[in-house]
Amino acid sequence: MKKHGAATGLSQGLHVLKVSGQNVAGLWEPLSLYLPLVMMGFLAVGTYWLVRNTPAAYEAEAARPVSHEVDYFMRRATVKTFDEAGRLKTEIYGAEARHFADTETLEIDQARMRSTGPDGRLTTATANRALSNDAGSEVQLIGNAVVVREPMQSPDGNWLPRLEFTGEFLHVFMNEERVKSHLPVVLKRGSDEFSGDTFAYDNLDQVADLKGRVKGVLVPRAKAGSAPPPQSSR
Repeated sequence: MKKHGAATGLSQGLHVLKVSGQNVAGLWEPLSLYLPLVMMGFLAVGTYWLVRNTPAAYEAEAARPVSHEVDYFMRRATVKTFDEAGRLKTEIYGAEARHFADTETLEIDQARMRSTGPDGRLTTATANRALSNDAGSEVQLIGNAVVVREPMQSPDGNWLPRLEFTGEFLHVFMNEERVKSHLPVVLKRGSDEFSGDTFAYDNLDQVADLKGRVKGVLVPRAKAGSAPPPQSSR
Protein backbone atom coordinates (compact mmCIF):
# COMPACT_ATOMS: atom_id res chain seq x y z
CA MET A 1 0.00 0.00 0.00
CA LYS A 2 2.78 2.36 0.87
CA LYS A 3 4.60 1.59 -2.36
CA HIS A 4 1.45 2.07 -4.36
CA GLY A 5 0.74 5.42 -2.62
CA ALA A 6 4.28 6.60 -3.21
CA ALA A 7 4.08 5.70 -6.88
CA THR A 8 0.81 7.52 -7.20
CA GLY A 9 2.21 10.67 -5.51
CA LEU A 10 5.28 10.66 -7.76
CA SER A 11 3.10 10.27 -10.84
CA GLN A 12 0.94 13.19 -9.78
CA GLY A 13 4.01 15.34 -9.09
CA LEU A 14 5.48 14.60 -12.53
CA HIS A 15 2.16 15.45 -14.07
CA VAL A 16 2.08 18.81 -12.26
CA LEU A 17 5.65 19.59 -13.41
CA LYS A 18 4.74 18.65 -16.97
CA VAL A 19 1.71 20.89 -16.92
CA SER A 20 3.73 23.76 -15.38
CA GLY A 21 6.44 23.33 -18.00
CA GLN A 22 3.86 23.51 -20.76
CA ASN A 23 2.43 26.67 -19.21
CA VAL A 24 5.86 28.31 -18.95
CA ALA A 25 6.66 27.36 -22.54
CA GLY A 26 3.38 28.82 -23.61
CA LEU A 27 4.16 32.12 -21.87
CA TRP A 28 7.76 32.28 -23.16
CA GLU A 29 6.84 32.09 -26.84
CA PRO A 30 4.88 35.39 -26.94
CA LEU A 31 7.40 37.04 -24.62
CA SER A 32 10.28 36.06 -26.92
CA LEU A 33 8.64 38.03 -29.72
CA TYR A 34 8.80 41.26 -27.72
CA LEU A 35 12.20 40.66 -26.08
CA PRO A 36 14.23 42.39 -28.86
CA LEU A 37 12.03 45.47 -28.60
CA VAL A 38 12.43 45.51 -24.82
CA MET A 39 16.22 45.18 -25.15
CA MET A 40 16.36 47.99 -27.72
CA GLY A 41 14.34 50.18 -25.38
CA PHE A 42 16.77 49.58 -22.51
CA LEU A 43 19.70 50.26 -24.85
CA ALA A 44 18.20 53.57 -26.04
CA VAL A 45 17.54 54.70 -22.47
CA GLY A 46 21.07 53.75 -21.43
CA THR A 47 22.63 55.60 -24.38
CA TYR A 48 20.62 58.74 -23.62
CA TRP A 49 21.71 58.61 -19.98
CA LEU A 50 25.37 58.24 -20.97
CA VAL A 51 25.18 61.18 -23.36
CA ARG A 52 23.59 63.40 -20.73
CA ASN A 53 26.00 62.45 -17.96
CA THR A 54 29.34 61.90 -19.72
CA PRO A 55 31.54 65.06 -19.54
CA ALA A 56 32.67 66.50 -22.87
CA ALA A 57 36.21 65.63 -23.90
CA TYR A 58 36.96 69.33 -24.35
CA GLU A 59 35.09 72.58 -24.36
CA ALA A 60 35.18 74.45 -27.67
CA GLU A 61 37.10 77.66 -27.22
CA ALA A 62 35.17 80.82 -27.87
CA ALA A 63 36.42 82.64 -30.94
CA ARG A 64 38.82 85.29 -29.76
CA PRO A 65 38.83 88.62 -31.60
CA VAL A 66 41.97 89.11 -33.68
CA SER A 67 44.03 91.94 -32.22
CA HIS A 68 46.21 94.33 -34.20
CA GLU A 69 49.46 92.58 -33.40
CA VAL A 70 52.36 91.43 -35.53
CA ASP A 71 52.01 87.73 -36.34
CA TYR A 72 55.34 87.54 -38.20
CA PHE A 73 58.14 89.85 -39.33
CA MET A 74 61.02 89.77 -41.80
CA ARG A 75 64.31 91.67 -41.96
CA ARG A 76 65.77 92.70 -45.31
CA ALA A 77 62.43 91.63 -46.74
CA THR A 78 61.49 91.12 -50.38
CA VAL A 79 57.89 90.57 -51.44
CA LYS A 80 57.11 89.58 -55.04
CA THR A 81 53.80 89.25 -56.88
CA PHE A 82 53.22 87.52 -60.22
CA ASP A 83 50.51 87.62 -62.87
CA GLU A 84 48.41 84.69 -64.07
CA ALA A 85 51.11 83.69 -66.56
CA GLY A 86 53.78 83.60 -63.86
CA ARG A 87 55.49 86.83 -64.94
CA LEU A 88 56.86 89.09 -62.23
CA LYS A 89 54.60 92.10 -61.65
CA THR A 90 55.84 93.81 -58.50
CA GLU A 91 58.77 93.64 -56.12
CA ILE A 92 58.79 95.43 -52.78
CA TYR A 93 61.97 95.63 -50.70
CA GLY A 94 62.44 96.93 -47.18
CA ALA A 95 64.72 96.99 -44.16
CA GLU A 96 62.02 95.27 -42.10
CA ALA A 97 58.48 94.07 -42.79
CA ARG A 98 55.75 93.31 -40.24
CA HIS A 99 52.53 91.46 -41.03
CA PHE A 100 49.20 92.13 -39.28
CA ALA A 101 46.62 89.34 -39.49
CA ASP A 102 43.58 91.44 -38.54
CA THR A 103 43.99 93.86 -41.46
CA GLU A 104 45.89 91.46 -43.76
CA THR A 105 48.50 94.12 -44.39
CA LEU A 106 52.27 94.28 -44.54
CA GLU A 107 54.08 97.29 -43.07
CA ILE A 108 57.54 97.89 -44.57
CA ASP A 109 60.30 100.24 -43.39
CA GLN A 110 62.50 102.06 -45.91
CA ALA A 111 60.40 100.69 -48.74
CA ARG A 112 61.48 100.44 -52.37
CA MET A 113 59.21 99.15 -55.09
CA ARG A 114 59.55 98.11 -58.74
CA SER A 115 56.61 97.29 -60.98
CA THR A 116 56.32 96.45 -64.67
CA GLY A 117 53.07 97.23 -66.45
CA PRO A 118 51.42 95.19 -69.21
CA ASP A 119 53.08 97.46 -71.78
CA GLY A 120 56.49 96.85 -70.21
CA ARG A 121 56.81 100.32 -68.67
CA LEU A 122 58.77 100.39 -65.45
CA THR A 123 57.45 102.13 -62.33
CA THR A 124 59.55 102.59 -59.21
CA ALA A 125 58.66 104.00 -55.80
CA THR A 126 60.37 104.81 -52.51
CA ALA A 127 59.13 105.95 -49.09
CA ASN A 128 60.10 105.93 -45.43
CA ARG A 129 57.32 103.45 -44.83
CA ALA A 130 54.89 101.47 -46.96
CA LEU A 131 51.66 99.69 -46.14
CA SER A 132 50.68 96.97 -48.61
CA ASN A 133 47.77 94.55 -48.74
CA ASP A 134 48.58 90.84 -48.92
CA ALA A 135 48.01 90.73 -52.67
CA GLY A 136 50.45 93.60 -53.27
CA SER A 137 47.83 95.33 -55.46
CA GLU A 138 47.42 98.35 -53.16
CA VAL A 139 50.33 100.18 -51.53
CA GLN A 140 50.30 103.28 -49.32
CA LEU A 141 53.59 105.19 -49.34
CA ILE A 142 54.14 107.30 -46.23
CA GLY A 143 56.90 109.87 -45.66
CA ASN A 144 59.09 111.23 -48.50
CA ALA A 145 57.03 109.28 -51.00
CA VAL A 146 58.20 109.26 -54.62
CA VAL A 147 56.68 107.39 -57.55
CA VAL A 148 58.44 107.43 -60.95
CA ARG A 149 57.21 106.08 -64.28
CA GLU A 150 60.19 105.82 -66.57
CA PRO A 151 60.03 107.19 -70.15
CA MET A 152 59.15 104.71 -72.88
CA GLN A 153 58.70 104.78 -76.62
CA SER A 154 55.16 103.94 -77.69
CA PRO A 155 54.35 101.63 -80.62
CA ASP A 156 53.69 104.67 -82.86
CA GLY A 157 57.24 105.89 -82.28
CA ASN A 158 56.44 108.75 -79.88
CA TRP A 159 58.10 108.96 -76.50
CA LEU A 160 56.04 108.85 -73.32
CA PRO A 161 57.72 111.33 -70.98
CA ARG A 162 59.01 110.51 -67.54
CA LEU A 163 56.42 110.99 -64.77
CA GLU A 164 57.28 111.72 -61.16
CA PHE A 165 54.95 112.18 -58.18
CA THR A 166 56.31 113.38 -54.84
CA GLY A 167 54.57 114.02 -51.52
CA GLU A 168 54.29 112.90 -47.93
CA PHE A 169 51.59 110.40 -48.81
CA LEU A 170 50.81 108.53 -52.03
CA HIS A 171 48.23 105.77 -52.41
CA VAL A 172 49.13 103.48 -55.33
CA PHE A 173 46.64 101.08 -56.95
CA MET A 174 48.77 98.71 -59.00
CA ASN A 175 46.13 96.88 -61.05
CA GLU A 176 44.13 100.02 -61.90
CA GLU A 177 47.34 102.03 -62.51
CA ARG A 178 46.12 104.87 -60.30
CA VAL A 179 47.81 107.12 -57.74
CA LYS A 180 46.04 109.49 -55.37
CA SER A 181 46.68 111.57 -52.26
CA HIS A 182 44.72 113.78 -49.89
CA LEU A 183 47.93 115.72 -49.16
CA PRO A 184 49.91 118.15 -51.37
CA VAL A 185 51.72 116.53 -54.30
CA VAL A 186 54.20 117.73 -56.93
CA LEU A 187 53.77 116.21 -60.39
CA LYS A 188 56.56 116.35 -62.96
CA ARG A 189 55.87 115.32 -66.54
CA GLY A 190 59.03 115.60 -68.55
CA SER A 191 60.14 119.18 -67.98
CA ASP A 192 56.67 120.37 -66.91
CA GLU A 193 55.86 120.69 -63.22
CA PHE A 194 52.54 121.00 -61.41
CA SER A 195 51.52 121.06 -57.75
CA GLY A 196 48.25 120.94 -55.85
CA ASP A 197 46.73 120.39 -52.41
CA THR A 198 45.16 117.05 -53.43
CA PHE A 199 46.00 114.76 -56.29
CA ALA A 200 44.60 111.89 -58.37
CA TYR A 201 46.17 110.30 -61.43
CA ASP A 202 44.68 107.67 -63.75
CA ASN A 203 47.24 106.26 -66.17
CA LEU A 204 44.67 104.32 -68.21
CA ASP A 205 42.69 107.50 -68.92
CA GLN A 206 45.87 109.65 -68.98
CA VAL A 207 44.23 112.14 -66.61
CA ALA A 208 45.80 114.00 -63.68
CA ASP A 209 43.45 115.83 -61.30
CA LEU A 210 45.01 118.47 -59.02
CA LYS A 211 42.83 120.49 -56.68
CA GLY A 212 43.27 123.30 -54.18
CA ARG A 213 46.10 125.79 -54.72
CA VAL A 214 47.25 124.51 -58.10
CA LYS A 215 50.43 125.83 -59.72
CA GLY A 216 52.12 124.81 -62.96
CA VAL A 217 55.18 125.48 -65.09
CA LEU A 218 55.03 124.44 -68.76
CA VAL A 219 58.15 124.04 -70.89
CA PRO A 220 58.00 123.77 -74.70
CA ARG A 221 58.17 120.14 -75.73
CA ALA A 222 60.71 118.57 -78.01
CA LYS A 223 59.73 117.53 -81.53
CA ALA A 224 57.39 114.53 -81.62
CA GLY A 225 59.21 111.22 -82.11
CA SER A 226 62.54 112.48 -80.80
CA ALA A 227 64.28 110.99 -77.82
CA PRO A 228 63.25 112.35 -74.43
CA PRO A 229 65.42 115.07 -72.91
CA PRO A 230 67.91 113.92 -70.26
CA GLN A 231 66.45 113.89 -66.76
CA SER A 232 68.25 115.36 -63.78
CA SER A 233 69.13 112.78 -61.15
CA ARG A 234 67.54 113.03 -57.75
